[in-house]
Amino acid sequence: MVEVGKIKAGGGNPVVLIAGPCVVENEEIVRKTAIEIKSITSSLNIPFIFKASYRKANRTSASSFMGMGDKEALEILGNVRKEYDLPVLTDIHLPSEAEIAAEYVDVLQIPAFLCRQTELLIAAGKTGKVINIKKGQFLAPEDMVHAVEKVLLTGNNKIMLTERGTTFGYHNLVVDMRSLIIMRKFGYPVVMDATHSVQIPSKGGTSGGQPEYIKYLAKAAAAVGIDALFLEVHPEPEKALSDAESQFPLSGLKSLLEEIKKIDSLIKGLD
Repeated sequence: MVEVGKIKAGGGNPVVLIAGPCVVENEEIVRKTAIEIKSITSSLNIPFIFKASYRKANRTSASSFMGMGDKEALEILGNVRKEYDLPVLTDIHLPSEAEIAAEYVDVLQIPAFLCRQTELLIAAGKTGKVINIKKGQFLAPEDMVHAVEKVLLTGNNKIMLTERGTTFGYHNLVVDMRSLIIMRKFGYPVVMDATHSVQIPSKGGTSGGQPEYIKYLAKAAAAVGIDALFLEVHPEPEKALSDAESQFPLSGLKSLLEEIKKIDSLIKGLD
């Protein structure tokens, strides 16, 4: 089990929602999304961690939107954390970013493409924050034990592991639900990223997606007994500046979470 503020992930506790827009586009979208998701999750009694990348360093094209500016974006996340009393997650891409981002958020996320970067994992671990490591699209789930061990070298055992699909080339991802079970054997909470898992990588100059399958992957993962569900959520996905074709619409979130909660309660034997 890992504690993020007052939230307990793993150990048979109710599924945690990690959700928010792909990237901090502007303050209005971040605040609107955070407060609406908080309202929904509060009504359903679902623990909620807000997420947004303050910068996107691994875009398909050099011309794609990468962020509004690191300091301004981090300050927006810090304000959401404080004003809405929400734990917050964001990505880091370089070892030098770890301590800076840690001042504003509760969870540091290691992007899938960077999950083997030893210096990055160690720098993140040294902050003492919860570390969410995304499984690389190129890795077997068994190989994630090495990423875990690198963080453990710092004395930090507050780790979560996230499935986000495996690539076999040809612009597609496949989700093997067995990976969630395999990674849980390492002793840390497992997370299902149901939005990145429907991406169609490098579709021309951007990543495409099949968002119509998000809810099905989310429900299937809940039936496996995940500890947290990761969703990129946007008020208007078609207008999003990043991952427009694989974000879940805010308008459909409540109905999906109602189904997820029923499945989670059934699988875990919760009231």
